Amino acid sequence: MKKITWLLPLVVVTFHVYAQRKEDRKTLGNLQLHINYLSSNKLEGRSTGAPGEQLAAAYISAQMKQIGLSPKGEDGFLQQFTVKESKEPATSCHLAINEDKLVAGQQYLPLPFSAEKSVKGEVMPSVNEPDNIWFINVAEMDTDSRKTPLEQYLHQTQIAEKSGATGVIFFNGRESIAEVQQWLDQHPAATGIPAVWVSREISKKLGADDAGSFQVNMQIAFKATKRTGTNVIGYVDNKAPHTIIIGAHYDFPGWESTAKSDDNVSGTAALLELARLLAGSRLHNNNYVIIAFSGKEQGLYGSKYFASHSTVNLAQVNYMINMDGIGQLNPGKALQIGGTGTSPGWAAILQEAATNKELPLAYDSTLAANSDHASFYKKNIPVLYFYTGTATSDDKINYTGTLNILKLVYNIIDKTNNKDKLAFTSAQ
Repeated sequence: MKKITWLLPLVVVTFHVYAQRKEDRKTLGNLQLHINYLSSNKLEGRSTGAPGEQLAAAYISAQMKQIGLSPKGEDGFLQQFTVKESKEPATSCHLAINEDKLVAGQQYLPLPFSAEKSVKGEVMPSVNEPDNIWFINVAEMDTDSRKTPLEQYLHQTQIAEKSGATGVIFFNGRESIAEVQQWLDQHPAATGIPAVWVSREISKKLGADDAGSFQVNMQIAFKATKRTGTNVIGYVDNKAPHTIIIGAHYDFPGWESTAKSDDNVSGTAALLELARLLAGSRLHNNNYVIIAFSGKEQGLYGSKYFASHSTVNLAQVNYMINMDGIGQLNPGKALQIGGTGTSPGWAAILQEAATNKELPLAYDSTLAANSDHASFYKKNIPVLYFYTGTATSDDKINYTGTLNILKLVYNIIDKTNNKDKLAFTSAQ
């Protein structure tokens, strides 16, 4: 009997270690599955409002459902929001020079202040006649350093209109077609004549030394467009008086190589695994809102929208945790923890929770304003921000490091389970 008494604690400890290692292996495997899918070329970078973002949102919501989370969006797990209202050339919009019909979005674009009219004429590149279309060489324009390029185009169009031009075509502009496309998101007052910008390819033809006259036929027409993003929101309802919000953004500005596509699949993968662990835990003294934000790269649109249209009572929120790029915990890097100054309770909680001596930490009491935690800080909610630094094309996902960060976040939630609601203080 005495022998059994001595061995029993060892058996219990051994079983606990084995169970923990088994759980860690499961979490690591799940992290790899999430990251492999979300960073795949199939999703084309997960740009807000693009088809790849919708595929990512469907995957995340399916995972939340499988974990057992309750939907907490405005349409099941989903919450849609408007990123921007813009316009683009309508199907009836056309520009033909001689017999060549140019392609909108590739060879030309109407400028956002253009009148929606039809005009035609025979035009000489170097001759600006009243009651005719004008060609304006941007390289020879008088410029004003106080004005943006778009403002200068508008100013030149207004001058041409006052001088009797029926339309203007700007050539030899320094901008790319993508830059001009972004101008269509702006809403300047319309002029009284059509105005278009043409690409370098067309500019070479209009500015050629041997260029003669050109027959121009153009009709400018726009159609309104709206770009929407989608937050994915799950909930663990413990019938508790307070709620913890845990978030990570899943959008990315555009399609790049998979080596760069961890902005922010590591945080999103960790979010899903943290949700799984919390849903099956005994940490019942807080409810948990799990949010995968979109629109972060366009100006925190997703988190701002949720903070203004919350599906939970923000007055009952204990604190918010944001994981933004936690996959590159490589040699020479430490985990950055920002926002420790947003509550007087954070210092003691972090000291209790940071038990892994192999996880290098760097604390910052102030708060970066360029990630989703900022939307909650502005609502007087204590926040913490986890970040391992900007990824480069050479960085690979450090799965063990991501697991250790996930476990640290879990420990923080554990250490606050039996504490009162955290007090808020300004981090600035």
